[in-house]
Amino acid sequence: MKILVDTNIVLDVLLDREPFVEDAIQIFELIEIGKVQGFIAATTITNIFYILRKLLGREPTILAIQKLLLSFDLCAVDRQTIEWAVAKNLKDFEDGVQAACANINELDAIVTRNGSDFLGVSLPVFSAAELVTHLQTSQNDSAD
Repeated sequence: MKILVDTNIVLDVLLDREPFVEDAIQIFELIEIGKVQGFIAATTITNIFYILRKLLGREPTILAIQKLLLSFDLCAVDRQTIEWAVAKNLKDFEDGVQAACANINELDAIVTRNGSDFLGVSLPVFSAAELVTHLQTSQNDSAD
């Protein structure tokens, strides 16, 4: 399964944000063990850099970005992506860009803490906990 991981899930892990961090860590672990293939939008990197640098400083932020690049594939943000996001007209433009990335790259789902931000997107949208449950259910169904 190929998933787009929303910026908020990544920040939950990097900033150890309670009460969300435990569910977010499960997604990172699924990616690490190859159970799912994780993608983030290229703009997620710039957004994370901006936020983390203010909180942690430049060097820890660079290290965090380097670790992300080891685990996640990047979705390019180009003219097609922006045009798709503009046409979809989601409440939050950043979410529209991420949804465009998932759609254009033919990903299977989006994982976010704010599912309502992706209303009208044709892909399945899961919270971190929902995705873990979905994968467990799928695994159990295939074992039967």
